[in-house]
Amino acid sequence: ALVFDFINGFHDTANSIATSVLTRALSIPKAILMAAGLNFLGAFVSEHVATTIGKGIVDPSAVTQAVVLAALLGAIVWNLITWYLGLPSSSSHALIGGVVGAAMAAEFSWSIAGGTVTWGIHFGAFQVAGLRKILIALLVSPLSGYLVGLLLMVTLSWVFRRVAMHRLSQWFRFFQVGSAGFMAFSHGGNDAQKSM
Repeated sequence: ALVFDFINGFHDTANSIATSVLTRALSIPKAILMAAGLNFLGAFVSEHVATTIGKGIVDPSAVTQAVVLAALLGAIVWNLITWYLGLPSSSSHALIGGVVGAAMAAEFSWSIAGGTVTWGIHFGAFQVAGLRKILIALLVSPLSGYLVGLLLMVTLSWVFRRVAMHRLSQWFRFFQVGSAGFMAFSHGGNDAQKSM
């Protein structure tokens, strides 16, 4: 779990500070300290993500230590592959996929009777409502993020169309640091809980 958290950190956390470092709104050491501190604080805000991962995907009675280990190892391997290849992916969905895949493998059964091999996967351990909620969020969140970002960019461009660029740069650096801090905090509220 600690290895998964560490890999999740270098896989995802940089997203919150990358633009602030690129535009020199924050130095690298200040950005790292801000992201680390706010990610840590964000973990204490809510337990909704931990509850969903722990109880909302698979019935807790079907989860053994082997299922947890397989789920974490699957998510670690997937995160390392996507990080190495530079592919955008979600550590949350990697862990959810690991839990579902490990639970599915644990529910796998087979038998040989009369020279015939029969096998099957029993889906009784899966929490359909939790999986549905995650799938909807997986589909809706990128689209809603795109639409809100587009709307904000158009609105800001229109509102500040007559303001001098150097004044905007000063204001927006301040707002950029604030938004990076908020993103780091919310990242902690979501991602830091997964291992719990």
